[in-house]
Amino acid sequence: MKMLTLEKFEEASEKVKEVVLPTNLIYSEYFSEQTGNKVYFKPENMQYTGAYKVRGAYYKISTLSEEEREKGLVTASAGNHAQGVAYAAKLYGVPATVVMPTTTPLIKVNRTKGYGAKVVLHGSVYDEACQYALELAKKEGATFVHPFNDEVVATGQGTIAMEIFKELPTVDIILVPIGGGGLAAGVSTLAKLLNPNIKVIGVEPAGASCMKASLDAGKVITLPDVNTIADGTAVKTPGDIVFPYIQKNIDEIIAVEDQELIVNFLDMMENHKMLVENSGLLTVAALKHLDCKGKKIVSILSGGNMDVITLSSVVQHGLIERGRVFTVSVQLPDRPGELVNVANVIAKLKGNVIRLEHNQFVSINRNAAVELRITLEAFGHEHKKEIIEALKKHGYDPKEESPTGLYE
Repeated sequence: MKMLTLEKFEEASEKVKEVVLPTNLIYSEYFSEQTGNKVYFKPENMQYTGAYKVRGAYYKISTLSEEEREKGLVTASAGNHAQGVAYAAKLYGVPATVVMPTTTPLIKVNRTKGYGAKVVLHGSVYDEACQYALELAKKEGATFVHPFNDEVVATGQGTIAMEIFKELPTVDIILVPIGGGGLAAGVSTLAKLLNPNIKVIGVEPAGASCMKASLDAGKVITLPDVNTIADGTAVKTPGDIVFPYIQKNIDEIIAVEDQELIVNFLDMMENHKMLVENSGLLTVAALKHLDCKGKKIVSILSGGNMDVITLSSVVQHGLIERGRVFTVSVQLPDRPGELVNVANVIAKLKGNVIRLEHNQFVSINRNAAVELRITLEAFGHEHKKEIIEALKKHGYDPKEESPTGLYE
């Protein structure tokens, strides 16, 4: 554990200035009020490639010899590292091949190709793509650039901590996302070098909490499977090279459920007008898990690369989770005026109908029962409850259902 030194971090910080955009801290009044702390965001989602990964990739390539570059680069990535390597390789004029899981969002695939890299889709998760990339690099005699299990790459990622301290020297807590551990290793190591009293907390998706499991076991272990919408951190095995740095410098790990990410996506869109991908939202969701008040906290927003289909799905599920959209079904007699009566109840409470499905064939006796499924927009859970109670008072028996295809 001698590679991640202050001297190397300073060198990397100067080098990445050639490629990174300034991502100055953003004070969040909304999340500060919500948590009772002073919350700041480090918006790495605003980088040119849409994520922090360009830091480690560019610094790593800068340290390679001409011979290593001429062999060409091979890497594996769930998306953000792919773009970082592709962009950095383009700047250095060297060819790059990127192996990505078949589940990688289309926007990440297309942007990687757009930077000039060759993309190979293989495996359903990062770990499978990485194994194939290692085999490919060996076969072609190319230089492999690991997305996280590399001390030089981790040093490049750690430059984020240098920028945080320059802007906010009195920071108390840094929240950092963890997938394989490169970002967390770099950020936590430099943070502790600059101020040993600082608390650095790693955040993982509960469905892919490989680092927490490894720390609990005292050694790197592999999860049997991963299941999370945070595709950028869907890693089964953390890096064994960076693991000792995590053991030494990460104070705690918080595991976040996917449902929390969905709600925080809307919070970021509505309150900060920022698009943050699910992995980048881990540190936002973790804010409500902290048991402290009055602290200066920096949440690292690691990326903002989301395809439109994923974005649409997250928005819809977020609206449902907040009670902003819901569906109820009611049974009513098949006679003129009944539909108007239901509509009037909803209208008086300012519910907005998105969709109606009027099914006359739910029962043989149409006079006894016709099914009406209504999907509505409300102001939140309290408003939703008011609408449902009003329908009950007017003799209907509303049953809540899961909304589907809200805006088709």
